[in-house]
Amino acid sequence: MTPFSVIIPARYGSTRLPAKPLKLIAGRPMIQWVYEAACRSSAAAVWIATDDQRVADVASAFGALVCMTRPDHESGTDRLQEVVAQLGLADDAIVVNVQGDEPLLPPAVIDQVACNLAGSPDASVATLSEPLHHVADCFNPNIVKVVSDLHQKALYFSRAPIPWGRDTYSSPEPQLPAAALAQRHIGLYAYRVALLHQFVTWPVAALEGFEKLEQLRVLANGHRIHVAPACVPVPGGVDTPDDLARVKRLLEQHQ
Repeated sequence: MTPFSVIIPARYGSTRLPAKPLKLIAGRPMIQWVYEAACRSSAAAVWIATDDQRVADVASAFGALVCMTRPDHESGTDRLQEVVAQLGLADDAIVVNVQGDEPLLPPAVIDQVACNLAGSPDASVATLSEPLHHVADCFNPNIVKVVSDLHQKALYFSRAPIPWGRDTYSSPEPQLPAAALAQRHIGLYAYRVALLHQFVTWPVAALEGFEKLEQLRVLANGHRIHVAPACVPVPGGVDTPDDLARVKRLLEQHQ
């Protein structure tokens, strides 16, 4: 398998859940659960990237490699680029961005997305998706949808219900499209380092600014994003207190 690294951005500040990386789940901070899951992947190295000394101190205490970053980044991708620049990674190196609020993320999908990018020389980024099973999720703007071509390359990402079922979505009782056409985008990315260095030089694309989706900047600048169905189910992350309570129940029961 082509070597790759994992970088876990972990911001202390969160509007909906302040101090999120340090929230305790079954006796351990959330960021430790994420870090240990990433370490069970095939990654050659796992780094936690943070702009907050409190997160850095906790991460160092449980043995993580920590990279301090500037506090003024507008996006996680910008933070990721600062880390690869600090580490001096080669342009053709592959890094996987694992969100710091995904304590249930299966290590298998980290390996999958890195392997998919390594095997797709015409792509600069790789990500994953999974079928939507409830029509209400198709209309939920907080669930990002993706449509792909026949070569597993993204055509578009949107908060809107894509693809639009002309005959089914307009009916009084909308139905899911057949053949798993409705796909939820899973926010797990593998990048080539060269793409990250380019990304931070590009202005915000019109579609990106409109949809508030960073990956649209990649498509707008002519780069390809590989998309594949996740090899195992991917539970949701932690964005709200309710999410935190759900994850706590699951992990405490597991223990």
